[in-house]
Amino acid sequence: MLKILKSNMILLGLCMAVFSAFTPLPGGEGFEIYLNNKLVLQKYNSEMKQIPTLQLDKRNANDQLSVKYHHCGKVGKDRVITVKDEKNKVLRQWHFADVSTVMGAMTCNVKEILSLEKLNANQLKLYYASSELPQGRQLVTIEFTEKSYASR
Repeated sequence: MLKILKSNMILLGLCMAVFSAFTPLPGGEGFEIYLNNKLVLQKYNSEMKQIPTLQLDKRNANDQLSVKYHHCGKVGKDRVITVKDEKNKVLRQWHFADVSTVMGAMTCNVKEILSLEKLNANQLKLYYASSELPQGRQLVTIEFTEKSYASR
């Protein structure tokens, strides 16, 4: 009887170890991008190493672009969204008030981003920075197109 109990305990321990190895850890870093409150892009943890493309065109001119950034469960302070050109020259910045909720939305008019197309032919870079991430992180590359509303 004792031998069976020991075997069951060992088996239970092994099952728990295997289960926990495949369970995602809570928290982590990530972001979400919305157009008119519709989620169009979401990246977390290691997925953020690949920079996706967000396509915009004049049909998006009246849209609102919102970014929500997640700092491992912390509230971001001194948040800034920046658009840079291909040479990393800052073209436009939006500064956002501190909020008390994790992943507070930072919203700007797409029309303002589209107006930057005149300064750069095809591509821009959208960055996020805060006191928790002072060096900033590129979230997406923005491409201007006549064919698409938004894509991943």
